[in-house]
Amino acid sequence: MTPERTVNLKRLLKPRHIAFIGGRDAAIAIREARRRGFTGCMWAVNPKRTDLEGVQCVPSISDLPDVPDAVYLAIPADGVVVALRELAAIGAGGVVCFSAGFKEIGNIEAENSLKEATGDMALIGPNCYGLINYIDNTALWSFEHGGWSPGYGTAIVTQSGMFSSDITMSARSLPMAYMVSAGNQSVLGLEDFLNYFADDPAVRTIGLHIEGLQDIPAFEKAAIKAIKKGVAVVALKTGSSAIGSTLTVSHTGSLSGSNELYEALFKRCGVISVNNPAQFLETLKYLSVVDAPTDPSVVGFTCSGGGATMLADHAEKIGLTFPKVDVNGHKALRSLLPDIATVSNPLDYTTPIWGEPERTYPVFSGAMEKVAAAAALLVQDYPAAGLDASKIYYQNDANTFAKAAQEMRIPAAICSTLPENLDEETRRYLISLGIAPMQGIHEALNAIRAAATWSGCRERIIANQPKELLPSFTADELDMLTEDEGKRWLALHNINVPRGRSISARHVQDAAIEIGYPVVLKMMSKELIHKTEAGAVTLGIKNTKALHDAIDVMKHCVAEYHAKALTDNFLVEAMSPPPLAELIVNLRSDRQFGASLVLGSGGILTELVSDVITLLLPVTPTDIAQALQSLRAGQLLNGFRGRGIADINKVSLELYSLCEAFIQNRDQVAEIEINPMFIYPDHVIAVDALVGRILR
Repeated sequence: MTPERTVNLKRLLKPRHIAFIGGRDAAIAIREARRRGFTGCMWAVNPKRTDLEGVQCVPSISDLPDVPDAVYLAIPADGVVVALRELAAIGAGGVVCFSAGFKEIGNIEAENSLKEATGDMALIGPNCYGLINYIDNTALWSFEHGGWSPGYGTAIVTQSGMFSSDITMSARSLPMAYMVSAGNQSVLGLEDFLNYFADDPAVRTIGLHIEGLQDIPAFEKAAIKAIKKGVAVVALKTGSSAIGSTLTVSHTGSLSGSNELYEALFKRCGVISVNNPAQFLETLKYLSVVDAPTDPSVVGFTCSGGGATMLADHAEKIGLTFPKVDVNGHKALRSLLPDIATVSNPLDYTTPIWGEPERTYPVFSGAMEKVAAAAALLVQDYPAAGLDASKIYYQNDANTFAKAAQEMRIPAAICSTLPENLDEETRRYLISLGIAPMQGIHEALNAIRAAATWSGCRERIIANQPKELLPSFTADELDMLTEDEGKRWLALHNINVPRGRSISARHVQDAAIEIGYPVVLKMMSKELIHKTEAGAVTLGIKNTKALHDAIDVMKHCVAEYHAKALTDNFLVEAMSPPPLAELIVNLRSDRQFGASLVLGSGGILTELVSDVITLLLPVTPTDIAQALQSLRAGQLLNGFRGRGIADINKVSLELYSLCEAFIQNRDQVAEIEINPMFIYPDHVIAVDALVGRILR
């Protein structure tokens, strides 16, 4: 985003005056601006009306009394480009373009004309609902909206207008700073808003509903900027399914992209990824109200044994810990609790002391001190409206819990078991105390876990910021090398491959004797990408007779599988000894994300076991080591059931060397797949390999 457009985006978000261009939709936007509390100048442009919602109309843009900071544009698509040129010519700040009929319906030419006409203006849309500034009480919005702000909060940017509207209407008391419906992102993309909001002191978190990103490197740069500033970014990525991806293209003209690559991007730059709207809002709320815990440990309180069990069960599933109460802590808490209470974490402090501040405060404070967890959580389900007789007991416990947490300087939340059992008055009151009002046990625990992970990511990024992603690269056509050709390329770049020879059938016996039995025999053909399915691989050949039998059987199988793949070219290799583990290693260029490394369980397990992790390049040896340890296959490298132990650092360095060779040769090679790669205690061997060379 240019400096001029950055200035104009600020004018658009914080306008002194707004021009509304259009008819009925513009009238609704005027009404919503008033309802939000906008007190600046409002002008209307409509040649056929005298006024819109009491605002006097002028017939054309040239008749406006002054240059508007912000414009709400809601006219037919065929008039948009002309209007934008006129607005750019007079120096308007920015435009919310509600009008549709561009890229989202395949009208690329019209979209390109719109971009050109915009000039240096900041344009949101087209095909969007607009923006709401809750801090300065400004709205350029297409429909009725809700939402509130205590003077700080989250900035949410969505690619769905209806979803953005749904969020403003949600009954969750999410502190709001801004809402932006980005639409087609023709001029301003999600990465531009992310970069801008990271600098706003009123913004504590940023929420992104992502269907597709346009500039991955810019997104990474902005996300790293945000996390270094202490602004948590939470992403809800949609369009991962086949149907969802298709709908994404038709919705805003965005490319959904690989879900695995997006997750790798989020992990790389410390973006919290969630998978449903409720978790999206609750995670934003938690981190907008309290600081992130420094580790995933919690001290929990309930007034119900069932609630304590629910906390413990879900925490175990997601990697949150409830540290045990030590002997000294047990003794101290035992003296404060009723006889029917069991000292534990989570702690059911029981109903005999419920709502009695002089008794619950020492329990809350003592447990927080003795357990020394990084976060605190109290479960409370408030009575429904009209059943207020017992509400004072809940409030008393909430107040003493908040007091204890503040004194211990520990991020604290109160959550209801069921989302609806925390009323609006209570939610806002808790926020005023600095307590996050969370709705749903699972949502609360998930948010705490995500916040703790984010805290660790922030430390990592501050200490060692990732290198910039590689430029995007697209190869129009690939030439898949045969396995022997691919292995020669790997060997040239210092990757171990089995000792072998590529030879015709008549010389196979000589090659096998030279190499030494047992050997592996493979038929070489560019048509044989999947040799196992074609019967083009025979393992463990122990003698000459078995070798000739293998050749005959192989020719027959391949002829039946794919006659054109039948050749007289064979690869004879030494049989590699059993490894500690088999991995699949894939490196490939990507037109959006630059390049990626995929690691996972290899060999026959690749398609049976979903055990993969994706990293975006460039990476460090440490990144690779951590990725290996995170795999289920990684357990096989650590002495599983008495097996040997691999030198993870050495293995990681060899994989890092492969990544660097790929990066240095991206103008020649677009993809490398090794499956399996055998992992031994002190080295690796590429047992099977495919290399995709770029055709010029």
